Amino acid sequence: MKGMSEYRESRWNMMKSVCPTRQVLDRIANKWTMLVIISLQDGTLRFSELRNRIEGISQKMLTQTLRGLESDGLVTRTVYPSVPVTVKYSLTQLGHSLATAVDVLRGWAYGHMPEIEEARQAYAARLDSGHPAAAEMRDVG
Repeated sequence: MKGMSEYRESRWNMMKSVCPTRQVLDRIANKWTMLVIISLQDGTLRFSELRNRIEGISQKMLTQTLRGLESDGLVTRTVYPSVPVTVKYSLTQLGHSLATAVDVLRGWAYGHMPEIEEARQAYAARLDSGHPAAAEMRDVG
């Protein structure tokens, strides 16, 4: 794995505002993207199946997310001529490679939720307690 200094010298450096990898990071760090990727890991799904599987996603947001994933080569959209038209989505090879990384993040989140919940409660308690640094914490957080 490359160290940070090696990436600074390479063509792709997401620390620079003009680096196109920022667009990729913006796409893959999006919660809806991650949920779509996880949903498609096990196989091809119709739009309605995806929408039913991902609670809280609107039709518009799912459409935007799928279009972005398709434009980045992560998802394949297949239209079947039927009445009504059937559209199915599946991960590309590139999408499956991203799914591996998403699984790592999901595992990390599941494994650390108790610590995160505890930290959130402690933070809220400090803010509510009138702790001398509470105003500073609000400004920083």
